[in-house]
Amino acid sequence: MKMMMKIAALAAMTLPATALIPAAAQAQQTAVANLEGAVQQSAAYQGATAQIRTTYKTQIDTLTARQNALNAELQPLITALQNAQQAPNATEASVKPHYDAAQNKRNAIQAELAPLYAPIQRVQAYVEEQITAKLDAAVKAAMKKRGTLLIVRPEAAFIADPAADITTAVTAELNTLIPTASITVPANWQPGQPQPAAAAPAPAATPAKQPQGR
Repeated sequence: MKMMMKIAALAAMTLPATALIPAAAQAQQTAVANLEGAVQQSAAYQGATAQIRTTYKTQIDTLTARQNALNAELQPLITALQNAQQAPNATEASVKPHYDAAQNKRNAIQAELAPLYAPIQRVQAYVEEQITAKLDAAVKAAMKKRGTLLIVRPEAAFIADPAADITTAVTAELNTLIPTASITVPANWQPGQPQPAAAAPAPAATPAKQPQGR
């Protein structure tokens, strides 16, 4: 969620113009960028994802197997709900028990799977936070190299030439700024909290003054 909020803030980024821009040049200096995609395409993200799949393979396999089993239990309730909705004389009263049964089962599944997914989700969030910490600098560098003054999200553009998309350029800058990301989460790390700065070195001890002779 915090990753998405940060990306949304960057998506409307502008760089200050040094002079008024002719209308004909404005199109060239406006770009689109999928910043979430830029993060996910980065070498750091791809490498960390591969490490997570290897390091947490047992947990992922357990989670997947349990999710499949629970979904198999949910499916008959979904089917019953659909049948109730499509019945000729369906009413809210006749459908509600089936809806409640399916919803309660879905909630139970989410509650059971959440603890299994939490460790993996925590690592993923840590990886994303490391990369998005460099996203501001990466976007500005890509904009500067392209002479871009404004970027918008792809869905905000009515129509855009593929040449206006700087997503790949942002990814390239991320690859320079953060080639790799760690999947070792610090013990006290919390998403969105600034990491404590490294302790400053202790000042050198001041030698004791020698007594002055008379």
